[in-house]
Amino acid sequence: MTASSRAILSWQLRTRSLELGRRTLVMGVVNVTPDSFSDGGLFLDPEAAVARALQLLDEGADLLDLGAESTRPGSRAGHAPDSAQAPAVSAEEEQARLLPVLEAILRERPRALLSVDTYKAATARAALAAGAEIVNDVSGFAWDAEMASVCARARCGVVLMHTRGRPDEWRAQPRLDCDALPATVRAGLAASLSAATQSGISREAIVLDPGYGFGKRNEENYALLARQGELLSLGRPLLAGLSRKSFLGRTLAPLHGGLEAPVEEREAASLAAQVAAILHGASIVRVHAVRPAVEAASIADAILAQSSCPPPAV
Repeated sequence: MTASSRAILSWQLRTRSLELGRRTLVMGVVNVTPDSFSDGGLFLDPEAAVARALQLLDEGADLLDLGAESTRPGSRAGHAPDSAQAPAVSAEEEQARLLPVLEAILRERPRALLSVDTYKAATARAALAAGAEIVNDVSGFAWDAEMASVCARARCGVVLMHTRGRPDEWRAQPRLDCDALPATVRAGLAASLSAATQSGISREAIVLDPGYGFGKRNEENYALLARQGELLSLGRPLLAGLSRKSFLGRTLAPLHGGLEAPVEEREAASLAAQVAAILHGASIVRVHAVRPAVEAASIADAILAQSSCPPPAV
């Protein structure tokens, strides 16, 4: 991996643009949910969520990702609202949780860059109207047929994630070997990228996310991380969301009496994975603990800056 592998590109958002690639950007997570795997319930109260968001901005977050429905393994996220497995959180409830928080953050920090973590077109439309700049769709536009057109009309930034099936299907996904998984992820992201551009979304508005933990088993995530740089051939910047993921906790089990490390004890592992992701081409990292992530990203960026230096003359 060299510094030139992570190209310096512009990310076009709804009202402005960001330069990606020169410095890693840190996206802070704010979960306005009762059941998130990481911090479910802590920030369900709007005042607590807003306070958390402002804290993350003060700690150095470049942008925030606000979510109001958990996509943890086993959840009913992603199903059609009229199906037998309809999501536990309707679009109306999702918006009732999300919009007051989004609006309050922008009242306090009008220039804050806010992303909305949703796969529902109705919620994306409402959040963009309220001031969000980015739609982060974990399904890569696969779960709501209207999402691409909503984003195209708004001319917003989008994050397209790769996922294998819906959360309640992940445990049944067939295993993939270390060669098949990166190829599968690349093909899936290429399909999402094509669907987005065919819907009228500019390539410059798109960032791609490999989707760590989303339909990938423990060792598969490491195979994907080791070869993440191959996804740069798609021509768009990468966002990596590795913070506190379950596969990190399982790797730490020997240090925790054979049990998966609890969420609150995965922070050092999260930082290690984050640095690996940056060295393999990620321009943005999505994290729960911002300050240590900012510091770790600074070190990774310093390594990348020196990796392009020519060898000394003999």
